[in-house]
Amino acid sequence: MNTFLPLLISWLQLYGYPALALSIFIASVGVPLPISFVLLAAGAFAALGDFNIVVLLLIAVTAATAGDSVGYCIGRFGGSRFLSWLARPRRTYMLSPRLLLSITRSRSYFNQRGGWAIFLSRFLFSGLGGTINLIAGIELYPYPRFLLLDFCGELVGALIPVLLGYAFGASWEIVGDILASITTLLAALLIACYLAFRLVKMMRRVRMRLIHPNLEEKLSRVLENDFLEAAPILPPSSGLERIHEEDEFPMTGRDKFPTS
Repeated sequence: MNTFLPLLISWLQLYGYPALALSIFIASVGVPLPISFVLLAAGAFAALGDFNIVVLLLIAVTAATAGDSVGYCIGRFGGSRFLSWLARPRRTYMLSPRLLLSITRSRSYFNQRGGWAIFLSRFLFSGLGGTINLIAGIELYPYPRFLLLDFCGELVGALIPVLLGYAFGASWEIVGDILASITTLLAALLIACYLAFRLVKMMRRVRMRLIHPNLEEKLSRVLENDFLEAAPILPPSSGLERIHEEDEFPMTGRDKFPTS
């Protein structure tokens, strides 16, 4: 178990709901804390009459959602601004069209399939929750959709440990170990399925390369042309260049109208 767990449990017993809300909020922002075990203990304390189980669930879901939103905002207003800064016309000359295309692809891919990552990282891959929040913000994932998936995932992530702790009472530590083992097994199975899918996809790509050697290069050129047509990055005209140069290095009247 995590070394912070005894300290968090003692805070939970001393300060009650505020300690629970603060620890869940900090963990949701991205600090690695054993919140699942804390919720198991809180459920066990609720079975003894120390807490109200409904209030526990409300506090857990609200604090977790608030912390996830903070992580999303950090990514959206920090990381996304950096990408926008890179995509400005005066800096895109330093970047290849292939890199710009990769950024556009990743943003489109996450907007299409990132919902499962947001939902599953609330309870199954809880260690990745803070990272997924940042990525969702950087990739400009729609916040209303993020908030809905985040709330549903956090509700599941709070219900499972609180209800198990409430049901098993004093045996919550054993239940926590079993729950951690099951979560690790499911995560390993999902990773193995994903790697198998990627392996099959890579084998198909190698086979296509053997049959059609120049097919991937042609497709890449087509995608780059489509990207440039959809979001053209045109060099500034000579007049605009002259204006920018004058703005950066203002010339005096003698420089503009030389006498000799």
